[in-house]
Amino acid sequence: MLELSLNQVSKQFSAKKAVENISARLTSGVYGLLGANGAGKTTLMRMVCGILNPTSGTIEMNGQEIGRMGERYRDLLGYLPQDFGYYPDFTAEEFLWYVATLKGLTLSAAKVKAREVLRTVALSEVARKKIRTFSGGMRQRLGIAQAILNDPRVLVLDEPTAGLDPKERVRFRNLIADLARDKIVILSTHIVSDVEYIADQILVMKQGGLLMTGTVEQLTAAMEGYVWACHVPSREAEEWRARYCVSNLRHEGDQVELRLVSAVKPVNNAVSVTPTLEDLYLYHFQDDRL
Repeated sequence: MLELSLNQVSKQFSAKKAVENISARLTSGVYGLLGANGAGKTTLMRMVCGILNPTSGTIEMNGQEIGRMGERYRDLLGYLPQDFGYYPDFTAEEFLWYVATLKGLTLSAAKVKAREVLRTVALSEVARKKIRTFSGGMRQRLGIAQAILNDPRVLVLDEPTAGLDPKERVRFRNLIADLARDKIVILSTHIVSDVEYIADQILVMKQGGLLMTGTVEQLTAAMEGYVWACHVPSREAEEWRARYCVSNLRHEGDQVELRLVSAVKPVNNAVSVTPTLEDLYLYHFQDDRL
């Protein structure tokens, strides 16, 4: 059984504590690490990847500290950072050969593996095209390809869909869901839709700490009675937006239909509606910059 354990992990940079006392137990599946920019997600991901060492606490793979495992842990790891480095004048297959040799594969083995992962990420037809000609979505899929070259057991993806159009985001999510069958996949994002449909568990980070964890159903159930729909005069719309966390607004003649998040019923004609993960995000991060 695969198990990655974070035990009261903290990371401090000078006077700033970027990550504080995070504990979690991860087994095979997709974990969505959700939080606003600056919440500490990237710092936590880099500690999971062994790029940064925790100031305190430990990270263990099947009971062994990853720092002591060294190369044995890196052999289990695949990582796609926010901005992965590539050579624009390499073709896709040349780039993967290069990365594979860095991972210790022979050239003949690298060529076989490159063909396999390019097929997995649906880039076989452009294998011999230069990366500089690729769209953003194609480059991100190439990033996934380089991350899975060594058939990792732990796959870490940091803000993988930033800048992608909706169609590419859907394709990307479907790819991740397929890859996660026998792996631990950690997907860090502030885009709710990236994790809403594919994550087995959501870990919500805020200001360096772990705010809450659970399935989408568990987290949204906790928001029951906090999400409302109501109609107000159009002339009052801005006042309502200033007073409440408004997640949606639709004009209907001289009225405006509002969907808002509030711990108390905002007005007598307000109707409680089914909460979503986006409602939860807005409620907890309404004061943060998205």
